[in-house]
Amino acid sequence: MAEAQHSPLEQFQVKCLALCGEGGQMQAFSFTNSSLFMVLAVAAATLLMVYGMRQRALVPGRLQSMAELSYEFVANMVRENVGPNGRQYFPFIFSLFMFILFCNMLGMIPYSFTVTSHIIVTFALAIVVFLGVTLIAIARNGIHFFTHFMPAGVPMWLAPVIVPIEIISYLSRPISLSLRLGANMLAGHTTMKVFAGFVVSMVGMGGALSASGLLPLIMVTALTALEFLIAFLQAYVFAILTCLYLAEAVNMEHH
Repeated sequence: MAEAQHSPLEQFQVKCLALCGEGGQMQAFSFTNSSLFMVLAVAAATLLMVYGMRQRALVPGRLQSMAELSYEFVANMVRENVGPNGRQYFPFIFSLFMFILFCNMLGMIPYSFTVTSHIIVTFALAIVVFLGVTLIAIARNGIHFFTHFMPAGVPMWLAPVIVPIEIISYLSRPISLSLRLGANMLAGHTTMKVFAGFVVSMVGMGGALSASGLLPLIMVTALTALEFLIAFLQAYVFAILTCLYLAEAVNMEHH
């Protein structure tokens, strides 16, 4: 029982908080710790943008600077990767980036819950991107969309080989998009928990932090800094890949 309690994977356990069934069991519409931190991520991102831009001072304060930098960062990303045709999709990409970023950052708080460590959450985000991009591509390009699976200049006799490969590659996008985010957050937090457990065990054995426990402590500190960087980078990678997929969809007529 003690081993399970200190398991590195315990932090990823989904627990029912409200609307639970008998014995605290989860139901179809249960409110879980995952739901709570998704709500907190949306609330935190909303508060940052609302209160950050409320005064619009000529010399911005910290909140206003963070809000403006976030806006400009995503706007430049969309402008550089999608072009002028991507302006109308900026609200979606910005919301997606901020949601993932705040979910990742909230997961760095001790005893919190990392929503993006669960593949079901990241896959839901990825499938929304995939279906949205596909519908936009079909709506804008019509039947020309299907030329995506047969690159220009490829001999027709290679079509039986190239077309299935292109279709499989296209359909694997939501899988790779979700696994990249989920696996990185899962692996990083698990590693941090393991090294933190080493520090606790070393202190518990000697009553104070000895030289043997100093190395795990240094590793935990370094991993924490690295994990903050990864939390930002994974939100950025998810958003920029969405931009690249959108660029293919809205600029297909130019290829």
